[in-house]
Amino acid sequence: MRRGEEPMVPEAGFRSYYGQPIIKAPVWHEPHMPVYLYLGGLSGAAATMAAVAGLAGNDRLALTARATAAFGAVAGAGFLVAELGRPERFLNMMRVFKPTSPMSMGSWILAVHGATTGLAAASALAPVLPAWRIIAPLRVPVLGDAAVAASALTGPLMATYTAVLLADTAVPAWHEARKELPFLFAGSALASAGAAGMLATPRASAAPARAVAVLGAAVETAAGALMEHRLGLVGEPYRTGEAGRRMRIARALTVGGGLLATVAGRSRVLTALSGAALTAGALYTRFGLLAAGRASAADPKYTVVPQRLRLEAGQPASVPADS
Repeated sequence: MRRGEEPMVPEAGFRSYYGQPIIKAPVWHEPHMPVYLYLGGLSGAAATMAAVAGLAGNDRLALTARATAAFGAVAGAGFLVAELGRPERFLNMMRVFKPTSPMSMGSWILAVHGATTGLAAASALAPVLPAWRIIAPLRVPVLGDAAVAASALTGPLMATYTAVLLADTAVPAWHEARKELPFLFAGSALASAGAAGMLATPRASAAPARAVAVLGAAVETAAGALMEHRLGLVGEPYRTGEAGRRMRIARALTVGGGLLATVAGRSRVLTALSGAALTAGALYTRFGLLAAGRASAADPKYTVVPQRLRLEAGQPASVPADS
């Protein structure tokens, strides 16, 4: 081009052929997948809380946490099967053990965690169900303690593996947030488990659950704010449209529930409001994440612009998930 001449071809935009997205949108459905993500986090954090409460001698909270962990695992498996469409699809995933596949590892984590939390809950309920002869062997304390210890180990994995599952995709809003998503999910899981402990445990025994809820709300809020700030352009879907609306509602509920948890020990009403707000906030977070992923996959700019910036900086256009 000669000096002073105007370019004849305008700079290319972010459209793709025939206006089609560059990558496929997530095929997960509502409400199955978001609820599964919530229940998995709830179960994982509750299992760890059950172990800690048991060691501290808080038997009432430990019982609540054991039951919550088992419920979350069983109900979560049900929602996952509903998402897959047919139960045999879940069983097919158990045919292989592939450490490099988040889906494969997640299936095994769910299976092992579900078995241990179920055993832990059954052993805790066995003494109060004398008519159930079938669970008589579970009245051996050592068996229940072993199950609690095992579920405490799988609990953190259960609460955060779904973050790795999201990040290990080409969806920009998820993949680019791979550094913050595990902390976001961990915080949300703690808030969820703390809320369940508050709601289902007498206030005199629920102080540790309230502390867990406050900690979880703080971690989730901080991780979410850091994620949106660091992502820049790719973080737009978390701030705009339907996903942005959901994330704002989630943040308001989580912050409000966390603040109420600090004074919830004073009354049942405050406890109920705090627990309900934290639970709703955790659910809205999952629904918001799914909507943000869809929005980022639908707009080519969230895929193209980061690639261009990396190329201009002398980096590979695509970044491995484990980087």
